[in-house]
Amino acid sequence: MGAQPSRTAWEVAVRRAAHQAQDEPRVFEDPLALRITGGQWVRSRYAEDELARSVARRTRQYVVLGAGLDTFAYRNSHGGLRVFEIDHPATQEWKKQLLGRAEIPVFEGANFVPVDFEHDSLADCLRDAGFKPEATFFFMAGAI
Repeated sequence: MGAQPSRTAWEVAVRRAAHQAQDEPRVFEDPLALRITGGQWVRSRYAEDELARSVARRTRQYVVLGAGLDTFAYRNSHGGLRVFEIDHPATQEWKKQLLGRAEIPVFEGANFVPVDFEHDSLADCLRDAGFKPEATFFFMAGAI
């Protein structure tokens, strides 16, 4: 497979940007989507609504599997919620490059967890990033 960034991540980011530029009323606000994609066109609110319900029940960890270019960590309004973004190392480096190109600093609230599923254990990588499996968490597959 190699060290190529995820095309799916790009497609999701483009759909998120499109929602910001074209839909009224907007289901959610994502001011970074247009910038990170360079103005091209993205996403659904369902997962974030479910996350909010989970946080209300004291969930304090949010794991985004296949995070790609997700910007939730920047938009996170849930105090105390740790965000773990899991993706292939090449995709995460690509995201950091796009953020840099758009002059968006890498947010310290985003815990990048690089995982190459051909070689790495998800559980080990999460633990190394500070994830607490004994605490409540919300797990979501990216690209929604």
